[in-house]
Amino acid sequence: MPDSLPLNTDALSVLREAMTRQFPGQIALVSSFGTESAILLHMVAQIDPGLPVIFLDTGKLFPETLAYRDILIARLGLTGVRSIRPSGKQLAAYDPDGRLWEKDPDLCCAIRKTNPLDDALEGFSAWITGRKRGQSATRAQLQLQETGADGRITINPLAFWDDAMLEAYFPAHDLPAHPLQAEGYSSIGCATCTMKPLPGADKRSGRWAGKAKTECGIHMPRAMTKPDWPEELSFEV
Repeated sequence: MPDSLPLNTDALSVLREAMTRQFPGQIALVSSFGTESAILLHMVAQIDPGLPVIFLDTGKLFPETLAYRDILIARLGLTGVRSIRPSGKQLAAYDPDGRLWEKDPDLCCAIRKTNPLDDALEGFSAWITGRKRGQSATRAQLQLQETGADGRITINPLAFWDDAMLEAYFPAHDLPAHPLQAEGYSSIGCATCTMKPLPGADKRSGRWAGKAKTECGIHMPRAMTKPDWPEELSFEV
């Protein structure tokens, strides 16, 4: 990546470099279609609207998120969105009543997010994330490009963007906001594990509120092989 790129503002150039020069045909955007997701989706659409976009449909998302996904796909002309769901066999074995999130949120996230994403990223050398330094203390040292937890390169074009830049992008490009943002949600995941943040708290404080958990696991170190699930439980996408 050219050293002359402004680190905090030129996210479009960072994306273009990664998509067309560094990892052509080998990179995907992983998007939650959350409150700030439209920014990267809009930029990607300007470069290649057919870029693979991986959306993890956990089965526990807000209906507003699913509706927002469909709105943005149509508005931006995205043709590469892949809605990835967890393995039905794993859900039947480990979460038959759908309440695993209460008892073991880490295992729930592994089944509904981490494992499906690892499968969906097979064949890709790099992936794009929407993480930013200002989201939480655990992301304060985030770089534009890193080696990710899964061994692939992660590209974080918005790493140095602040709230003012994020907020200004939406009206500047006539992008719709996530429907739940007007209700006070700033970081949106599964409906079962997402609350509105308290005043003065960081944007992600409403995720797994009251628990030590701060990440779903897709950005955390893990073995490069699939977990030791029972042999009869095949992985499905």
